[in-house]
Amino acid sequence: MHKVTPKKALGQHFLNDETVAEKIVQSITSTHPDILEIGPGMGVLTQFLLQQKDKNFKVVEIDNESVIYLQKKYPSLQIISGDFLKLNLSEYYNNNLTVIGNFPYNISSQILFKVLENKDRVTELVGMFQKEVAERIASKPGKKMYGILSVLLQAYYDIEYLFTVEEHLFTPPPQVKSGVIRMVRNLDKKLHCDETLFKTVVKTAFNQRRKTLRNSLKSFSFTEKYKDNPIFALRPEQLSVAEFEEICLNCLG
Repeated sequence: MHKVTPKKALGQHFLNDETVAEKIVQSITSTHPDILEIGPGMGVLTQFLLQQKDKNFKVVEIDNESVIYLQKKYPSLQIISGDFLKLNLSEYYNNNLTVIGNFPYNISSQILFKVLENKDRVTELVGMFQKEVAERIASKPGKKMYGILSVLLQAYYDIEYLFTVEEHLFTPPPQVKSGVIRMVRNLDKKLHCDETLFKTVVKTAFNQRRKTLRNSLKSFSFTEKYKDNPIFALRPEQLSVAEFEEICLNCLG
């Protein structure tokens, strides 16, 4: 069967190591039936996902050449032909959805923000990203990699960096290593402050990450009691999710 040509515009790098592919699939911990694979390409993950019994498994693929290839190779496969970023997940799933994929590097952050928008529907994500992005997502406070994505995602998900994948295991090989992470929705995790304010404070703080919070958040007003809190002498990468919540709870706008 004619192979799919990887397209640079779509950020396609096809994993060609089946051992790694099976390991990624085996990293799913959810027992719920709904699984959606993003960007299956030539189906290296798909073949192992199809082996799982009693699953409502679908793929979403934007590349028409891949769609045709997958239809021929896996006639029973449920394929959503389109862009995951434009997909209305509520049309297909209620909740407890697992998302999996070897995500294109050029839209990986957008995929994560889409998952975040659907955080009460997407209860698990297992995915491969550029190694630096994967490390940033899983990074803890105090690390240089810790940033906006780390805080916003860790507010709702328990995140684990699983393993690294070398460049030569892809066609074409990317110029950087890849990293696989698992995100599991912790339903006990909920913000105790306004969600919109939380996002604004986190983004504002990290957009000037070299400054202390006293300087980066000077456009915000705080309660009289809180203005002199030692937390404002810190930089954003030093704060936990709970500490960002505390700031928001004492913010007047």
